[in-house]
Amino acid sequence: MSQYTDEFKKQIVNLYNNEKAPSEIIEEYKIARSTLHKWVKDYNGIQSFKTRDNRSTEEIELLSLKKELNQLRMENDILKQAALIMGRR
Repeated sequence: MSQYTDEFKKQIVNLYNNEKAPSEIIEEYKIARSTLHKWVKDYNGIQSFKTRDNRSTEEIELLSLKKELNQLRMENDILKQAALIMGRR
């Protein structure tokens, strides 16, 4: 869970977008340079700080395929166990 509210992040992004120096923002608000740049990139991109909102279509598809692969592996393991049990009878 983030320690910063979305409202705070928006204020920081607005300062950056209004050409306040990044070094001043970092110093004044005690945030990491990488954090500032991530917030700016995320919010200026699609107006959201949530990771799931900032995923590309390829990332979304990859996550879906990974989930499906895990499901199929689990089903395959169950079928293997059932075949072993049926083979013993």
